[in-house]
Amino acid sequence: MAVTRTDENFAAGGVGDVWLYDVARGTGSRLTFDGKRNRYPIWSPDGSRIAFLFSGEEPDTIYQKTVNGIGQKEALEKAPTGSWVPSDWSRDGRYLVGWGHNGNKSSIWVLPLSPEAAGGERKSVPYLNEGFNELNPKLSPNGQWIAYDSDETGRDEIFVQTFPKPGGKWQVSANGGTRPVWSRDGQELYFIGLDGKLMAVDVKGGPGSSFEAGAPNPLFDTHTVGDRTITFDVSKDGRFLIPTWISDLGGPITVIVNWQAALKK
Repeated sequence: MAVTRTDENFAAGGVGDVWLYDVARGTGSRLTFDGKRNRYPIWSPDGSRIAFLFSGEEPDTIYQKTVNGIGQKEALEKAPTGSWVPSDWSRDGRYLVGWGHNGNKSSIWVLPLSPEAAGGERKSVPYLNEGFNELNPKLSPNGQWIAYDSDETGRDEIFVQTFPKPGGKWQVSANGGTRPVWSRDGQELYFIGLDGKLMAVDVKGGPGSSFEAGAPNPLFDTHTVGDRTITFDVSKDGRFLIPTWISDLGGPITVIVNWQAALKK
């Protein structure tokens, strides 16, 4: 997994670096070393590279770097809005999607990476800029849909639209939500409810612009970080990786060892 580790002064302009952790071995290695603000790491679809936001220059820049640590980081684009947060990388490798500040609001941008997707020019273009706070875009595994959260109704809700061009729009959440994440098979969409519960919605996307979403169902309380720009993820086998505030746990921490063996019973 890729994470951002920050120093205690990060909120006041301190240092943040991207680290990679081998979940099976329990070891970590540092990917960035420049003493700047490196954050929001996103995996390439083949797992060979990490894209991330670098805030050590004006304007912010999206970089990528190979996970083996060989070679220098490569600049993908200067942020067109002053700040451009990468959020997802399409499975076919053609698009990097993210969001950026647009005045007092945030909007969703798409950076084409392949020559055919970029039309010969690698330059991000606005995907959604409707005058609301629109952020945390996530692409469906088949690349036909993009989920995001928006406050256009007066509170944060989860919406889905067609991709790569906006088309039909569907509201997926019923009582508020942020930070959508697709299941690996694209048949469920998860998000964090406004009460902190992790919600799951059965979804079905047909040919063209046909999309269907079931009723949201709560799975469990998350104790998640309140900042809606800090998201979570789900693995292929359905396990969730969720950042939490340790102080929110409200009691002693129980460490379960050899839990894999317990699952086999």
